[in-house]
Amino acid sequence: MPSFANPFQGNVNRKMTKQELIQAIRLDIASELEAIFIYDAHVQATDDQIAKRVIADIRDEEKAHVGELMTLLRILDPEEAEHFLEGEEEVKNMLRELGIETEAKQGGFTIGSLVDEGKEKD
Repeated sequence: MPSFANPFQGNVNRKMTKQELIQAIRLDIASELEAIFIYDAHVQATDDQIAKRVIADIRDEEKAHVGELMTLLRILDPEEAEHFLEGEEEVKNMLRELGIETEAKQGGFTIGSLVDEGKEKD
């Protein structure tokens, strides 16, 4: 049963530390991924074209939220961001070993660009 029926469920009775905020962002990411899974199951479970289109659109908005939260997490925890990059490189190496080349989307942020952007604002 959803816990949002309690209007005080999500309240934090004090300001969070940075580490607590990082943990909360991780939980937010998990919640968005769960929502994507649920919405996608609903899309697959109906033949109603209107419902499919609306729910798929909502699902895709949740995917954008994951991207926003991941970007925030990378900014808040640069060390964790390095682990993400290590994992990305491991997959790229595996793809190269399999003879599969992929092109990264242009215009995205990198950890370096986010760090440089932060320095410019100082």
